[in-house]
Amino acid sequence: MKVLVLNCGSSSLKYQLINMDTEEVLASGKYERIGEQEAFITHKVNGQKIEIKNPVYNHTEAIEFTLKQLTNPEYKVIDSLDEIEAIGHRVVHGGEFFKNSVLIDEEVMNNIEKCGEFAPLHNPAAVLGMKACQKVMQGKPMVAVFDTTFHQTMPKEKYIYPIPYEYYKKYGIRKYGAHGTSHMYVSQRLAEIENKDIKDLKIVTCHLGQGSSICAVNGGKSLDTSMGLTPLGGIPMVTRSGDLDPSILIYIMKKDKLSAEQMENILNKESGVAGISGLAPDFRVIEQAANEGDEQADIAMQVFKYSVSSYIAKYAVAMNGVDYIIFTGGVGENQVNIRKGICEQLKFMGVEIDEEANKTRGEEKIISKDNSNVKIYVIPTNEELMIAKETLRLINK
Repeated sequence: MKVLVLNCGSSSLKYQLINMDTEEVLASGKYERIGEQEAFITHKVNGQKIEIKNPVYNHTEAIEFTLKQLTNPEYKVIDSLDEIEAIGHRVVHGGEFFKNSVLIDEEVMNNIEKCGEFAPLHNPAAVLGMKACQKVMQGKPMVAVFDTTFHQTMPKEKYIYPIPYEYYKKYGIRKYGAHGTSHMYVSQRLAEIENKDIKDLKIVTCHLGQGSSICAVNGGKSLDTSMGLTPLGGIPMVTRSGDLDPSILIYIMKKDKLSAEQMENILNKESGVAGISGLAPDFRVIEQAANEGDEQADIAMQVFKYSVSSYIAKYAVAMNGVDYIIFTGGVGENQVNIRKGICEQLKFMGVEIDEEANKTRGEEKIISKDNSNVKIYVIPTNEELMIAKETLRLINK
């Protein structure tokens, strides 16, 4: 069975076509700058990377052109779109509407749009992708897989905020978390590698990338996570602030006479490590500048590493111990010095990183010393495979 996995952004479309009989990725790629004359697609197949400039002005056009690449005679991976039996959509926020992955219908799409106020850059785009697939691939079953559903196992005292309870009852203001598909995948993968029952394991998963979050996975379930009501909360990210004293926002808004929308833009797009450093929103650029003596860049990196290590320690408390730490995501899988800096702050827990083993990028590997009280792993995430598995599970139900 072949499953198409789609991840729609406001102006982008990521995709993978997976043969679920073998879990082989047949083709993958990304359409960027949708809605612009300069739109282009990067299509990967059979070890080739094919870049095609093709202006598209909405997600329907982007999906139509993407599907043509799958059957293009020069590098086709399927003879007909009939071979695609289902479509899995990544959805960032499911609010309290969705406790699990669901088959998509009109009501589901309407409720995903309602949750869009908590993820305005992501949920509306996901719905556009769903509607585009309805038009282009009529009758194909579609499944929505939510970043938030893995965290539905958090106990109430972990997700309720210390504000008047009426705001939870009226508006659903609570911690929801994100990156749940990634946290679930890497924790389950670790149990497979270690050949242990995940129900017996205490794991802290660190999904570090453009967006970053930490999760306490106790017995295979999310006990607590760093992101909050929206993907803005938790640790500082590339351009997102993470947690702040809320009075800071009120103070700045009053001083600079900013609207809520302007403040929201600053917190999401002008803050984080890029905001501290004043440099491009790229961890590699900021880390290099820090190594070359740039004080602001160095402060930014120290703030990031301290925040991650603090959350790991916090979750060791939440689980009454920790057996494993996993690094994943673009930064977690590839930034050697960031992993080292985080682990060095956890020596009080008996964490010992092996500097030689840590010289790894993008591969499954143990990077802790044999005498470390906590085993440290790098495990590349595979959210697309997890989404495809969920899609298959639901349509076979």
